[in-house]
Amino acid sequence: MRDFLSKQVVELEPSGIRKFFDIVSEMPDAISLGVGEPDFDTPWRVREEGIYSLEKGRTFYTSNAGLKELRREICVYLDRKYQLSYNENEIIVTVGGSEGIDITMRTVLNPGDEVIVAQPSFVSYLPCITMAGGVPVVVNLKEEDKFKLKREQLEEVVTDKTKAIFISFPNNPTGAIMTREDLEPIAEFAKEHDLLVISDEIYSELTYGTKHVSIGSFPEMKERTIVVNGFSKAFAMTGWRLGYVAGPSVIMKQMLKVHQYVIMAAPTTSQYAAIEALRYCDDEVEEMQIAYNQRRRYLVHAFEKMGLDCFEPEGAFYIFPSIKKFGMTSEEFATRLLNEQKVAIVPGSAFGECGEGYLRVSYAYSIEELKEALGRLNTFIKGLEK
Repeated sequence: MRDFLSKQVVELEPSGIRKFFDIVSEMPDAISLGVGEPDFDTPWRVREEGIYSLEKGRTFYTSNAGLKELRREICVYLDRKYQLSYNENEIIVTVGGSEGIDITMRTVLNPGDEVIVAQPSFVSYLPCITMAGGVPVVVNLKEEDKFKLKREQLEEVVTDKTKAIFISFPNNPTGAIMTREDLEPIAEFAKEHDLLVISDEIYSELTYGTKHVSIGSFPEMKERTIVVNGFSKAFAMTGWRLGYVAGPSVIMKQMLKVHQYVIMAAPTTSQYAAIEALRYCDDEVEEMQIAYNQRRRYLVHAFEKMGLDCFEPEGAFYIFPSIKKFGMTSEEFATRLLNEQKVAIVPGSAFGECGEGYLRVSYAYSIEELKEALGRLNTFIKGLEK
């Protein structure tokens, strides 16, 4: 019998995040600091609106692009939060930010088009580019630069085949952010080389000390920027599977066709609930952000006491300590920690080759869980140092 599998798919590496999550789910007394999922409940009024929509029988398909009321509310939200000016026809509601990334790549890439990707980065970016026929070109972010993307790094890799730059700030896994001053040269580079910018801003509400700035808000950048965002992180709505893409109408019109064929429409119940989140949940989002900031500062201090070199994150809910001094790979360190102390942490190499020598630790967990996990980590490190 012939081999029915796609070579392209077979050659894809499975997610380095899910590998450790699957193991720890079957290990008694294990603690996971590996999953980027808020430990808060979805705000009650959002859940209540979801329940109400079901009670009212709102179980039909919405329009392909999403409920008009929701798309209008997304426009209002983006304008008041990030000075991004869109109309409802420039918004597509998606099944999480992940679908937004996928349909963006399918819409804009022709076979052989190059996309510059700043790494370390979320695990789906390179596979989505590859599956759309594109060619990912990796730029390695450096800890000495606070894991920020520099224009000179782009200059080194741009070619006549380059079509887009993919950025994700606040960054998963490093927690790095890009300020307005950091983004200005990137925006100028994109305009000079006539490039599209794809900006994953799913952690835009989670910054500590500096407000998030979207590159799409810069002069002459709206027409060459696609913004991916969603409800999972800021509103603790991971299981509701709802995101959105915002971009110029000429691109969104074509993207809607891809969305129509592969999804049809995002979940109706989730869309009604999301309207409530955007209108009324600023206070709940702020409460979660304050709690994450407390955990962030606790972890930075704890790693310092352990003697772990650690970049101080300024966004998202991850910290990226270096374990280079122990002379083992990230995979070896994480595997031994899981087997010996029953603590699951994702190896930095899961987020790109430049993540080797680091670990991604999520602080989307309670202080009690963090304390217990860090106590076990400290025991493990002391054993290594003997």
